[in-house]
Amino acid sequence: MNDTPTVDALRNNLVDQILAARQLPPRVEQAMRTVHREVHLPGLDPAVAYNDQAVTIKDNPNAPLALSCASMPSIVAMMLAQLDAQPGDHALEIGAGTGYNAALLAEIVGDDGQITTVDIDPDVTLHARTALNNAGYEHVRVMERDGLKGAPEYGPYARMIGTVGFWDIPMVLRDQLIDGGRFVLPLRWRGQTRSVALTRQGEALVGHDMELCGFVPIVGQDGERTVELADGTVRVHHDQDQDVNAARLRDALAHSATDTWSDVRVGGQESFDGIWLRMTAFEDTVCRLEATTAAVDNGLRRPVIIGRSPALVSRGSLAYLIAKRDDADAERRSLLGAAHLGPDGVNLAKRLIAHITAWGADRTAVPNLAVYPADTPDRDLPAGHVINKADSRIVLSFA
Repeated sequence: MNDTPTVDALRNNLVDQILAARQLPPRVEQAMRTVHREVHLPGLDPAVAYNDQAVTIKDNPNAPLALSCASMPSIVAMMLAQLDAQPGDHALEIGAGTGYNAALLAEIVGDDGQITTVDIDPDVTLHARTALNNAGYEHVRVMERDGLKGAPEYGPYARMIGTVGFWDIPMVLRDQLIDGGRFVLPLRWRGQTRSVALTRQGEALVGHDMELCGFVPIVGQDGERTVELADGTVRVHHDQDQDVNAARLRDALAHSATDTWSDVRVGGQESFDGIWLRMTAFEDTVCRLEATTAAVDNGLRRPVIIGRSPALVSRGSLAYLIAKRDDADAERRSLLGAAHLGPDGVNLAKRLIAHITAWGADRTAVPNLAVYPADTPDRDLPAGHVINKADSRIVLSFA
């Protein structure tokens, strides 16, 4: 007797796992139970294809991040739930990948809808086109095209989705979205990436849902900078408008950090990522600190998440999030605090502790987010903290 699971069983098991973690709209669930992911990953064992993991389809020989990946199915499902596409919708996908996401969208919008997927890489578009044809989705339109320009000749669109990371939102894409239409994309600001669901309201794109994620960056946007410290074992990732002094930071890291602690505790499985969101809604100095185990071995106070921790950086000073087990706590939760270095480190640490404390008082609050064209005057923006990009202005505020 052969006990090897069938492809259908593998696919349904994967969807069941995703449903155990989050609810999905019925159309998204049905599409994921219908579309064969293994067809879009030829040569891969189906048992691997139906694991909840990303799969690289094209490496980048000049960088650690791949040029193109098949995203984790749970992330695909989450973003499709955010998109909430309807039967008959015309939808644009930016980042063709393997064609799997376009096939799912084709199932969701049905015979009366239209799907256009674009990618700047000819190898990727060929892969997507071939897989879509093999899977029976010849009607999906695949275009070799700079995704930052969209495909206006087939618009306007009721739904748009980006499956590559955006640092900025070109208004030429917004203009291809109908008023009331929805744009879901991985948007990066101050070192973090969120899958953001935006609805067009006139000139603005108004956010109504944000989920933590990570994506290969789109080709053609270059707004983030990286400062390497401690022989490359520590990196500070910041935006181009931020004042970061590499030489002074190197001097600061030559000394031991000082710890300052809050009264806020977190359990082992509790997310504290909302602290980062709150920081970006009030501060222009928020960056991402990336450290290695070698840096910790050499004396760096371990960041709360070693490769991705929020930090406040001002020229040659920084403060970043840390944690320690509180043995005096009955539940043995971890206490959150700030490690700080440099001449202004004490002030930065106080501000970070204030953000931790505010988050601890309301752990479910997330800021409102809206995106406006870069030339929008301050007087025409809603109240909130403004982050300026090249083509857009992001406004974050708490109600």
